[in-house]
Amino acid sequence: MSKKDSSLAPVMPSAMMIRLSPLAGWVMLAFMLSGLGFNLWAMLVSGKVQLLPETPSWADVRSGEVTHRIARELTAVPFAKRAADLERAASWLAIGDLGPRVRQGCPGWLFLADELQVHTQAQHNAQARADKVRALNGWLAGRGIELLVVLVPDKSRIAAEQLCGLPRSPALAPRVAQWQGSLQQAGIATLDLTATLQPLGSAAYLRTDTHWSETGAAAAAQRVAKAVAGLAVTPSPLKQWSRSVGAEQVRPGDLVRLAGIDWLPIALQPAVERVAASQFSALDEAAGVEAEDLFGDSQLPNVALIGTSFSRNSNFVGFLEQALGTSLGNFAKDGGGFDGAAKDYLQSPAFEQTPPRLLIWEIPERDLQTPFEDWSSPDQPGAH
Repeated sequence: MSKKDSSLAPVMPSAMMIRLSPLAGWVMLAFMLSGLGFNLWAMLVSGKVQLLPETPSWADVRSGEVTHRIARELTAVPFAKRAADLERAASWLAIGDLGPRVRQGCPGWLFLADELQVHTQAQHNAQARADKVRALNGWLAGRGIELLVVLVPDKSRIAAEQLCGLPRSPALAPRVAQWQGSLQQAGIATLDLTATLQPLGSAAYLRTDTHWSETGAAAAAQRVAKAVAGLAVTPSPLKQWSRSVGAEQVRPGDLVRLAGIDWLPIALQPAVERVAASQFSALDEAAGVEAEDLFGDSQLPNVALIGTSFSRNSNFVGFLEQALGTSLGNFAKDGGGFDGAAKDYLQSPAFEQTPPRLLIWEIPERDLQTPFEDWSSPDQPGAH
């Protein structure tokens, strides 16, 4: 018989551990009973927690939406939220941990973990998205609407010098170019902003936020305007814009909030960022418009923008309107991901009643390979 490995033998607790174990047990019991009490109060007394949807369906049960909803509702209970806040603060202050969604690179630089994730079936997911865009492009073309797809590269790609050892898989390197090529082969106008933002490096993005800085947004807007100039659409109405820059102010980073430590004193958070935000004002051109058409259809924008929070941050729309010399309809959606804004806009009264001549679709790189769930888009038979 072989001799047993001594490292597998159980380790006897020390005298100190034996003395403290009852205290630890009572503390844990008190914590669990407190949590149970707060949850019962929130569900039965406060009326602020609704565990089930008003009209639950078997589809919600099968997809797990019901259990996800219960988890979300219970997470919002004050005791649970406060406990989570304290855990996040302790992890950050003790070991610099920012939770599952945020990664720290060089000092003061935060990155979204979603950008660094390598997805299973990545190519399949990307192809499904490309197929969706191709289908929608054909449907739009049948209505005389041109489509321009704009790809926003990852912050971790452009500001790579600020990763400081934070790993980004080589498998992610070709995903923007491959997806752009797939759409271009189908004849879809597609713009990858990597070459535009790469020379700016880390200046193109905010330190503690997922989004681009005004420097990056302005450069992106100029490049998009150049791409629009090559299309068969003249943006209207003609409008000139003036830009002024305000005083520097603290800009809260969404990654600090996502990490759950935005409630800490500023001195205990990652180094805050100060930004001088731009303001855009339309120059008065009423004299050049016929009086009877001041509020007519000729003054409605013929360019619409859909996309994500990138289109709603750092004055990207303001820079783009100035570069195009027009106003545009901004239907981008915070947290919309790949197609959230498209779902809402293409089936909205705004699109049905005043369809654009040009639709600009802004898509972040990090959304290209995530799991894709098809939706009933207007190009499909029977869709409303």
